[in-house]
Amino acid sequence: MMIIKEHMEARDFILTAVLAVITLSLFFIPTKFGSPSQFNTARVRAEILEVDNSTLEKFGIVTTGDQGLTMQITGGAFKGKIISGTNMLLGKMDMDKLFVQGDKALVTLTLNETKDSIISTQVVDHYRIRVELALLILFISLLIIYAGWTGVKAVVSFIFTAAAIWKILIPGFLIGIPPVLLSLCIVTAMTGVIVFLIGGISRMGLVAFLGAISGVGTTALLSLAFGSAFKIHGAVKPFAEALLYSGYPHLNLTAIFLAGIFIASSGAVMDIAMDIAAAMREVQEKHPAIGRTDLMVSGLRVGRAVVGTMTTTLLLAYSGGYTFVLMVFMAQGTPIINAFNLVYVSSEILHTLVGSFGLVLAAPLTAVFGGLLYVRQDQSVRPV
Repeated sequence: MMIIKEHMEARDFILTAVLAVITLSLFFIPTKFGSPSQFNTARVRAEILEVDNSTLEKFGIVTTGDQGLTMQITGGAFKGKIISGTNMLLGKMDMDKLFVQGDKALVTLTLNETKDSIISTQVVDHYRIRVELALLILFISLLIIYAGWTGVKAVVSFIFTAAAIWKILIPGFLIGIPPVLLSLCIVTAMTGVIVFLIGGISRMGLVAFLGAISGVGTTALLSLAFGSAFKIHGAVKPFAEALLYSGYPHLNLTAIFLAGIFIASSGAVMDIAMDIAAAMREVQEKHPAIGRTDLMVSGLRVGRAVVGTMTTTLLLAYSGGYTFVLMVFMAQGTPIINAFNLVYVSSEILHTLVGSFGLVLAAPLTAVFGGLLYVRQDQSVRPV
């Protein structure tokens, strides 16, 4: 028994190490998007030394005009150099930013061909990278402290998912690979990495993987079926139209939108599949003589409890991003029937309901797979 345990731990370590290497390798995949002019630019951190607000005008709650800035570069080849720039305020609160003395800003420098002289500057926004990294490090540290080796594996799966989305999924969309097919392949790969990292290369991992993929596949089919019935196009999402005008008019925005439905719900589907697979394994290990049907019944009972809260989780996750829209509807007295027929509200209803279908079906399917794989021979027959 000790030898088997050591063998499994060694295999677990090797799998984690291999996937960590693959994850790091993904970040070195070149994307090569953007205009040629961007290759003669540098992005630096700068401290705001002085601000000139003399040309700013305030209209009610919005401010417009040009804010003059004097800045000192605090990193890179031009560290210490004093530069000036303009912060244009358009009167759009969701896009405008206002600087004060002492703030840190992210600045894009346009350089000459030899990259030894600055031609122009553009102030992007407040510099938030250090705070974001600090929050990420805090999250990773807490995860590892609490979960130990499982936490390390969770971090690897987390970074792998981010790398797969940024380096494979998004570039694949941009070059015109069929969005639904590409998304299914990426979600399958991510599900395999996450489930087998956390659950190990074991029957539990296989049960969770099969249950999760079944739920994701169901969600994909339903998104395609009901997407056309809802008459929702992909341009309903923010920045979708801007993408078309950025040199990508060939993109099928509707297919990308539909692919996003099962991508968004895949995490919750994985959760419920792993919960049921782990619970069934625990039952089977505590009661080795349990029959296949009895074990399936136990899995179904666990699934019922988990599904009851997980579907509400999806509703909260999606509606949370639309708090201000819902407040506007309430404040203006918009009839609920009008709100439900608006395209951006209908898109979230489609997201929530189709994603919930995947959850509900993933639970019993995982229980079935668990019964078939955990127990070799049925020993009892018992009604649900």
